[in-house]
Parts: sequence; C-alpha cells; structure tokens
Amino acid sequence: MRIHDILRSKGSGVVSIRPEDPVRLLVTKLAEHNLGALVVSVDGFAVAGIVSERDVARGLHSDPDLLDAPVSRIMTTDVHTCVLDDSIEDLMVLMTDQRVRHVPVVTASGVLTGIVSIGDVVKGRIGQLEFEKEQLEGYISSAG
Repeated sequence: MRIHDILRSKGSGVVSIRPEDPVRLLVTKLAEHNLGALVVSVDGFAVAGIVSERDVARGLHSDPDLLDAPVSRIMTTDVHTCVLDDSIEDLMVLMTDQRVRHVPVVTASGVLTGIVSIGDVVKGRIGQLEFEKEQLEGYISSAG
C-alpha cells in the first residue's frame, strides 16, 4: 500500500496556517477541523514548518502569553515529508524513528499535496491486513 492509497480514501485537503498567524488562530483551526497538527505555509504550497497540539501545550507551559505570539515561535522547521509513491511501511519506519505523528505529503518539486497522520497509517494498515486475511480464507476454503 502506498501513500496515494491513503489520500485516495481520506482526501488530500490540507488545512494550513501562516507563520505570522497567532497561536490563538492555530488553536481555533485545530479545534474546528478536529486535527492534531497543521502544516505551516506562507502560500499553501510550500512547507515552511509543522505545528501540533503538543507544541501548543509545551509552549503554554513555558509562556502563558503564547496565544498572542506568532505560530513561528513554536513550529518545527525541520519537517519530515513523504511522496505519493512512498509505501506505508516506509512511512511507519519514518514516524517511529523520528517520533512524529503527522507527515506532509509533497510532490518531487516540494509542492504540498496532502498530510498523513499516524491514525491514517494505522487505518490503512488494518485495511491491508483485513484484505490479506480475506484472501487467505478464500484460498483455504476453495482448496479444501
């Protein structure tokens, strides 16, 4: 299974935020869209960073006035990305090794085309395992 299979079922829409937007707007967007992270982008196409609920929680712990600060203060700029043809297995390794839960999907030229969460990966992997189980059951029942 490939990343494009996940995006085909979940959709490729990405909610993003600009680096200069206040953290308060970030919190609003996370809640409105029921998301755990947003891609930070100046133009909606190039990935400038990523910011998660965890970044907000940690930031508020050290700075109670964070809600009025720009997103750029808490965003991660060293963003791990994937491409549509990457496998789910490779993405699972990336997420595990880098300890990230959200990975933007980009084209070869770096244009943002989607985002995949750990939940999307788990759902895709479960679907893959269920399909394999059905295939094996069908093979066993037809062979007997």
